[in-house]
Amino acid sequence: MRQLGVFLSISLDGYFADQNGDASWAHRDDPEFNAFIAGNASIGGELLMGRRTYDLMASYWPTAMAREREPIVADGMNSLPKIVFSQTMSEAGWNNTRLIREDPVAAVRALKQVEGKDMVALGSGTIVSQLAEAGLVDVFQFVVVPIALGAGRSVFAGISERLALTLTDSRAFARGNVVLTYTPSQSRR
Repeated sequence: MRQLGVFLSISLDGYFADQNGDASWAHRDDPEFNAFIAGNASIGGELLMGRRTYDLMASYWPTAMAREREPIVADGMNSLPKIVFSQTMSEAGWNNTRLIREDPVAAVRALKQVEGKDMVALGSGTIVSQLAEAGLVDVFQFVVVPIALGAGRSVFAGISERLALTLTDSRAFARGNVVLTYTPSQSRR
């Protein structure tokens, strides 16, 4: 069975985006952390995202600027297979992207049963919340960015019951980012 991971930056006060949906605060100039991201990008797998995250990523990663600034990550982002969940898009033009218009929970449940590489949901707080609620996320990897937003969008907004997590790994970076890796403490599948 394929595994589903989540990779998401959050603020110290637990938001993945501010009140206006902006997540640009999560990107800091940190060579050590950028090397970590480049290592993750070279692992492979299939990337999952919602329309807003897709729009942001598809507008940046295929550009010359992305290839110049972050060549390893840009190569991974552009070459890896991607799925975008959207009921409003008519097509997905970014290289190696498949558009799925059906319910993300049903689609991911089916995708996990298909032979293949593991999947990683990037950003996409609304979809991550739905997948977590359904018990489909196997690993959560949160990048805690040392900034407090005061208000914003929580990745777990809308879940109906508590989701207990067990810390399995952590890594601190010199410029303040901390990567926390969790697995669900109890099976909800």
